[in-house]
Amino acid sequence: MKACPRCGRLYPSEAGFCPEDGQQLTTLSMAPVETSASDPRMGVLLCGRYQVRRVVADGGMGRVYEAFDNKTDRNVAVKLLHSDVAKDAVSVERFKREFAVSQLLPHEHIVEVFDFQPTPDGSYALAMEFLYGEELRNTLKREKVLAPARVIRMLSQLALGLDGAHERHLVHRDLKPDNIFLCQTRDGDNIKILDFGSVKDKAENAKKLTVMGTTIGSPYYMAPEQAQGLDTLDHRADVWALAAITYESLTGEVPFKGNNGPAILLEILTKNPRPPSDHSRAGQFPIAPGLDAVMAKAFQKNANHRTFSVGELADQVGSAYGLKESHKQWATRTQQDLESEIVANLPQMMLEQKTRDVTADSFFGMADDLGDMPGAGTRPVLQEVGLQKTSNSSVPPVLAMAPRWPIVAVIVATTILAVMAVVLLFVL
Repeated sequence: MKACPRCGRLYPSEAGFCPEDGQQLTTLSMAPVETSASDPRMGVLLCGRYQVRRVVADGGMGRVYEAFDNKTDRNVAVKLLHSDVAKDAVSVERFKREFAVSQLLPHEHIVEVFDFQPTPDGSYALAMEFLYGEELRNTLKREKVLAPARVIRMLSQLALGLDGAHERHLVHRDLKPDNIFLCQTRDGDNIKILDFGSVKDKAENAKKLTVMGTTIGSPYYMAPEQAQGLDTLDHRADVWALAAITYESLTGEVPFKGNNGPAILLEILTKNPRPPSDHSRAGQFPIAPGLDAVMAKAFQKNANHRTFSVGELADQVGSAYGLKESHKQWATRTQQDLESEIVANLPQMMLEQKTRDVTADSFFGMADDLGDMPGAGTRPVLQEVGLQKTSNSSVPPVLAMAPRWPIVAVIVATTILAVMAVVLLFVL
């Protein structure tokens, strides 16, 4: 490999110049790492194989370095826990779980984690493949909204990456733009899912790391059952999170807002977001009218009424934009190809929507038949991801004609209790 003598970045042997600062690349021996008084790990050989070259990122849990792996002759990302975090047994176990899940779920759309070891300074190191690109969070900060074709390709790859996890009853539980990495290629983004350290194992006899009643994840992307810390949480919480990410990527706004954690969770538990099509006039890209019904289904507060799988969500979003086939094909088609098909179909879809008198009042109803509305897509066979859906066909028809005020009263009372529980969690 070669290295930049100024910034320390590592590049393949065939590279000539560093695109970051324009410096001509040289051999590793000609670009030694400067030691740092503020970071004694710089230049150190960790675990007998990883030579630390530079700091890539720093967070509350730990610091990420780019390092050269003497054993495989390639650059890697090494994440180390901060010294105070390394003393917490639960944090260490989550760190270790990220390695274990990667070994259990090898997939091209999940970042590969191939080593977990303690370090001489009392911390722990996690070594993983080094990715070139950026997190979706940085892309959204810069571009505000993304093209529909880019979002559909991304969502399709995320669905493929998560299918295996959900088959094994593993819930990521912390899906957010920070944990979705975009590796740019000529055909479009190649997506990598990051950080399975917060994964929830729903299998029987699985080791539990979360105390009952606590919440894990970013508030903006939490499903109601996750916001309440319910143990009934399952793969459909990931469906909600990906729906929130899709909504934000297409509209430029998060679906549920607030100035702090409790305020955001209150919105999630008691309110519904604006229909995505409301953003069309001010947006850079047109939003398919059929996306309203798709998001309505994905944001059902009752998980039993929600879009059942991430693959189903991806299929419905693509169908709303007039794409044929399914997410399994869209994940590998070029972004340009997808965009051409969307551009060809969208004018007719917009025209057809004008003939439908769809009101905003019916948009976020509790009916479970939204999947059959125009633009909601065709529901795939649920057995493909090894899961079964609970049927609601046993509900007596008379309930549908009964007065709604008792049901509303129960819902309001339940919501108030849930909000009080969430607020107490954040206060205590």
